[in-house]
Amino acid sequence: MDDTGGDMHFTEGSSSAITPVLRISQLDAFELDTALEQLVWSQFTQCFQHFKPGQLTHFEPELKAFLQLLLWRFTIYSQSATVGQSLLSIRYKNDLSQAQKYQPMSRQQKLWYALCTIGEKWLQERSPDLFTNRPTESVFHKAKYLIGIISGLTKVASLLNFLIFLQKGRFPTLAERFLGIRAVFSRPQGIRQVGFEYMNRELLWHGFAEFLIFLFPLINTRKLKSRLCSWFSPLDGFKISDATLARQCRECALCGKWPTLPHTIGCDHVFCYYCIKSYSISDMYFACPKCALELQKVEPLKLQIEMTDFNKS
Repeated sequence: MDDTGGDMHFTEGSSSAITPVLRISQLDAFELDTALEQLVWSQFTQCFQHFKPGQLTHFEPELKAFLQLLLWRFTIYSQSATVGQSLLSIRYKNDLSQAQKYQPMSRQQKLWYALCTIGEKWLQERSPDLFTNRPTESVFHKAKYLIGIISGLTKVASLLNFLIFLQKGRFPTLAERFLGIRAVFSRPQGIRQVGFEYMNRELLWHGFAEFLIFLFPLINTRKLKSRLCSWFSPLDGFKISDATLARQCRECALCGKWPTLPHTIGCDHVFCYYCIKSYSISDMYFACPKCALELQKVEPLKLQIEMTDFNKS
């Protein structure tokens, strides 16, 4: 904050023209302010996390308004700039003044700014509780109807004002246009030296990363794994005997454990029913990881083997 004050003194003493602020910088300042308000509120509510739930619900609009008033007191009221604007070297200028030099916001503008921003948010959050359970012919019902009309007109005016801001680059909010305050840089802006090699490298890497994210789901990793396994463990060219098949029945080709409800898919290898069923459902082009034979039909193993074959093995 001290740096901002020093830059303010430098700019106030200078008679040079004030550099206009980019539209994106003004919008970024609003986003930073919103994030700060959410962070302060979350930290404040954590102080009451061990209290009875719902204690802050009835007073939530007032507590939020109080915290926003504290931020307003140490930002807008004292420096004519929000926290987000200070981070971007921006501050408010009294645009109603005809002086060539920088003129900070007047005291009336700061008070009206708090009323238009903090007061509006408080009224929007508190109005549903103020006008509920009221008689239809009461003054509160008429006030609710009037506030609804004013709120609708304000939203339409805010939309039109934002469209004008996109064209002109000034007064992004209706409150700034109404109060006559404009965002300007708090320090002279020099020529920015941009390294295009770094930007090209970042764009190339992001493009390559997006291509990989698009490509990876299209690769059948299970089929690729089974194909590689079949290359490194080729089958013999002769038909295996029942004794050899009995030894293979002791191990599932997928999980490597004793097969539960042994099934086959058309090759000489055995699978657990749950293993082969889950793999076949998740991959319609499933192939045996041992011999790379594609799934033809899942059927139970039908083979009469004497128990002596298992004992011999």
